[in-house]
Order: sequence, then C-alpha cells, then structure tokens
Amino acid sequence: MKRLYVIVFLVIAATAALGLAIAEHSGYVLVAYKSFRYESSLWATLAVVAVLWLLVWGIKALVELVLTSGGVVNPWSRRNRSRRVQVAIEHGQLDLAEGRWASAQRHLYRAAEAERQPLLYYLGAARAANEQGNYEESDRLLERALERQPQAELAIALSHAQLQTDRGDTDGALVTLQAMHERHPHNVQTLRQLQRLHQQRGDWSSVIRLLPELRKDKVLPPAELIELERRAWGENLSLAAQREEDGAVGLQSLNRAWQQLTSAQRQEPALVLAYAEQLRQLGAQVEAEEVLRTALKRKYDSHLARLYGLVRGSDPARQLQTAEGWLKDHPGDASLLLTLGRLCLQASLWGKARDYLESSLRVQRNPEACAELARLLARLGDTERSNLLFQEGLGMLDERLLASPLPVAVRA
Repeated sequence: MKRLYVIVFLVIAATAALGLAIAEHSGYVLVAYKSFRYESSLWATLAVVAVLWLLVWGIKALVELVLTSGGVVNPWSRRNRSRRVQVAIEHGQLDLAEGRWASAQRHLYRAAEAERQPLLYYLGAARAANEQGNYEESDRLLERALERQPQAELAIALSHAQLQTDRGDTDGALVTLQAMHERHPHNVQTLRQLQRLHQQRGDWSSVIRLLPELRKDKVLPPAELIELERRAWGENLSLAAQREEDGAVGLQSLNRAWQQLTSAQRQEPALVLAYAEQLRQLGAQVEAEEVLRTALKRKYDSHLARLYGLVRGSDPARQLQTAEGWLKDHPGDASLLLTLGRLCLQASLWGKARDYLESSLRVQRNPEACAELARLLARLGDTERSNLLFQEGLGMLDERLLASPLPVAVRA
C-alpha cells in the first residue's frame, strides 16, 4: 500500500512539474521543407509524436495478433503441421505398443514422412505392416528408411532380419545377418542375432563356429556363454549320432564329434552325459558303461550315476559292485539308489532291488523310482501297492493331471 502511495505521489509531482514547465515556456517548433511548413509549440509537437508512436505500435500489435490467430486457425500453418506430426507420433507409438497394427502403421508412416530424423518411425511402421502380413509393404518402408537415413544401414538391416525371422523366413534373415556380419564383424547385436538364429534353425555346428567371436567380443555374460557352449556341443553330439555313414547311423560320426572336443570339455559332466546317452541309443552299451565309469571315477555326478543304471556293461556283476562302491561316499543320493535298484533288477536280485528302490523313494519321491518299484511289485504279486505307485508316478510326471476334473461315473 505504501508503495502505491509513493507511485501516485510521483505521478502527481511529475504532472505538476510538466504543467509548470508548459506554463512557464511553451517552446517553439518549426519544420519547413520546400512548400511544406509546420510550426507549433514544443509540447504540442511532442504530443503528436507520442500519438503517432502509439498508433504505429497498435497497428503492429494488431497485425501480429491477426497472423497468430491465422496460424492457430489455418490447418496448413507450420504450427498446426508440427502439432499434427506430434499427435501422429504419440498415437502411433501407443498403437504399436498395444497391437493396433493398421493404425500404428498409418500414424507412424505419417510421422516418418514429416520428420527430419524418421528412422524410428519407419521401423515402427515396418513392424506394424509385418504383423499384418504385409511383407512387401514392410520391406518397402525399410527401403524408404534407408533412402532417408543411409547412415543407419546396420540398424535397418538388423530390424529387417528380425522381421524376416518373425515371419518365418529364416533363410532370408540368415542372408541379411551374414551380410552385416561381413561389413561389421564385431558388432555385438549382429553376433547375438546370428547366434539366436542358428539356435532357432538347429544349426549347432554354426553356433560352435561362432563361439570364439562371441567370447572375444563379449557378446554374452560369461555364465551364459559357458552354458551355450555346453549345450551347443551336446546338441552337436546328438546330431552327429543321427548322421548316416556307409549305410550305418552315426557311431563313427559321434566318436569323431567327441574327439573334436578339448580334453577339458570331455571331462565336463554335461557333455559326458550327452555322449554316453547317444552311445546308449546307438546300442553301444559297453562303450557307454566304460565312459560313465571312467567319468564317475574321476568326479562323481548324480546325473551320470542315474544314467549308469540304464546301460548294460560287459560284466553286470562288476557294474553293480562298482556302483555300490560309490554308495559309501554318497549314501543319500536318490539317483544312485535308483541306479542300484535297476542294476539289481538286471541281476535278478529282487529283494535287494526292492530295498534300494524304496530307499530312493524315501530320499526323494521320483516318478522313475515309482515306476521301477511298481513293475517289481506287480511281478511279486503286490498289485494294490503297485497300482498306487504307478498313479503316484504318473501324477509327478504331470501334476496338472491331478488338478483336472474327472468325468462323473455313469451308473448302469
């Protein structure tokens, strides 16, 4: 309030001073140019100048207001065009995330054509077209993206390869990725997509050839890379066992694939397990037993011990004796107890087999042990318990069966 009083006082003082100045001396202004002559008092001239300045300022403000209003109203103005593009971007991204493919394609294409950096919008529109099965349109949009931003060739090619994979064209995706791998040999994303594509195609030999690059360029975390390496070599052993050579299925090919492994790899339990399992399926039971016995002697593994009970060595009695030797150090291993039960069944030691199988089930309820003990009990005449064990084992194989309703019994 005090500030207002001060301002009012200053205005009154300035007005009084101006009035005194005008009363004391009116001044004189003369402007003459050729036949034009203007003369007036100083204060009247200053008033005219002020009025003219206010008039010019008012006209300028009015023109700006009209132009601004026209920009808001005019649908073709730059302001409205920018707004339409922003709306298209927002709608297109939302439609893409929520799976409204046709709308997403339309909005994102409109945004891409209007933007200076259109790559992401073309990629989104291409994906939307691909999801609708419009593969030619999807490829055309990617070509358009390459025309507009040729420096983004790698990003566009990687997106193209993913879209080709999604549509089931793994051959086309492989060609695309191999071309990018040649041009960008150390690109992490290219290597990752190649690895996944080889896995999807079941081409484990190609995965194996890619492993050194995956390791060198640190494409995968160490633990994931180790797991991939084990799986690749294991799957390669399986594929090798299925190849035909000289009219026979795959024992030579399997052994050759096994020898391709390093010494350290041939000691890994997972790979030993894969090799022994393929030997067993090819009928090389004695070789499988020797491989498992050697590996278990070097380092005990529960999975190898389980498989040991499924192979038939050259000397069943010695095989049982060997397995019983492991029991001293691993008395609570359910897999080993199951193996001992199976080996006793091979040797017709029914009572001993029953004891081992029941011990295995006391340690861990297992569908295999249930099935083996159920078969034995059925032969020994205990059909009631045998049936219960069969039902229990079946339920453990697929617990969803227990949750499924059964039909109501129909009375005759």
